[in-house]
Amino acid sequence: MINITYEEIVKKIKENIKEKEKNKPIVHTMSEVVGQGYNDFWNFKGRYRVCKGSRASKKSKTTALNFIVRLLEYPEANLLVVRKVYNTLKDSCYTELCWAIKRLDLEKYFTCKTSPLEITYNVTGQRIYFRGLDDPLKITSITVDTGCLCWMWLEEAYEINDENDFNMLDESIRGSVPENLFKQITITLNPWNERHWIKSRFFDVTDNDIMAKTTNYMCNEWLDSSDLAVFERMKNTNPRRYQVAGLGNWGITEGLVYENWNELNFNKESIIKNNKVIAVFGLDFGYTNDETALFCGLCDIENKKLYVYDEIYKKGMNNEDIYNEIVKKGYKKERIRADCSEPKSIDRLRLLGLQHIRACRKGKDSINNGIDFIQNYEIIISPKCIGFLKEISNYSWEIDKFGKRTNIPCDKFNHLMDAMRYGMEEIIRGGGFSFD
Repeated sequence: MINITYEEIVKKIKENIKEKEKNKPIVHTMSEVVGQGYNDFWNFKGRYRVCKGSRASKKSKTTALNFIVRLLEYPEANLLVVRKVYNTLKDSCYTELCWAIKRLDLEKYFTCKTSPLEITYNVTGQRIYFRGLDDPLKITSITVDTGCLCWMWLEEAYEINDENDFNMLDESIRGSVPENLFKQITITLNPWNERHWIKSRFFDVTDNDIMAKTTNYMCNEWLDSSDLAVFERMKNTNPRRYQVAGLGNWGITEGLVYENWNELNFNKESIIKNNKVIAVFGLDFGYTNDETALFCGLCDIENKKLYVYDEIYKKGMNNEDIYNEIVKKGYKKERIRADCSEPKSIDRLRLLGLQHIRACRKGKDSINNGIDFIQNYEIIISPKCIGFLKEISNYSWEIDKFGKRTNIPCDKFNHLMDAMRYGMEEIIRGGGFSFD
């Protein structure tokens, strides 16, 4: 096993390509090859290396260059590259790694295959594997021919909404490694969601085994004046987007189902007193793995505002627990629309004392029709509604096998989102009721 400096690696690369045309210019320093601004990222060897960055922050290109150089430095290492959808890998990570190989003048030493996606370092037999979370069995069943699988690159990690999916990936990098080698998971992402689990798990903690880094376009010396002008215009015309897409600060996810919402303290009684509002309550049943969700809102139809002021959001609740919690909160007499797929639970709650609970009505396109209607409202959310804030900031449209957004909402982070639609059903259908 060898342990060499970056300058020595560059020297090794020069020696490897000496058969090439003598008149072909060759870079002279590592900085010229990989650019600057990522020295800490390049050198970190702890378990988790996490980098969020703006557009054009060269985080993907830097990661690709780093892994190709690392394969030369550690002849027993292999790399697994993962995205949520397998078909998106060819035009992203695979292309970036092939670019890195070319930039380092190592084309003759690597074989890049597209069916299946795979890159092999011919000198040692080391490989770069590509997998998607849409076929998790292929991730857990990888067997390497040479050395060990010790590194993983998780690209566009904001696409992975379920932390359990990451835990499965984390567990796949296991087992002993040679003394001079190390296990590491590299996570790169755009900072689209400040409530994403990645922020709380990696950026809001202090841990010697975690390096969490934020980068932006200003560290990318490969941008020309026209590229930089795009960000300068964004800074002036769309400062909110500039904070996220320009500076790499946490913002709001792309592809959200509901975008017109705000977290705001408000007085419920004042809203009721000063506005002609309608009380809306919706209930979605859960139990072991899913939360039972009660949505409590005030709908101002005239001004197209929906105030979210309270919630129930708990796992493991039976019907008696649900009844007791609703009574405790003072909502026993409210009209509640509940998920019609649980008629026995609805009957039981009615027998217990919720006289005004009724089943919602579902039909063809009822989900999308309900979403379309609610999208016309400004949703104002009390800070105490933690579950609702979590769901609405993660509730997004599905991505198809080509990496494109569909008009189908993800079946995740949707318990309170469904309960909101149930509660709004009468208004959607043209009816409604009030406190009067």
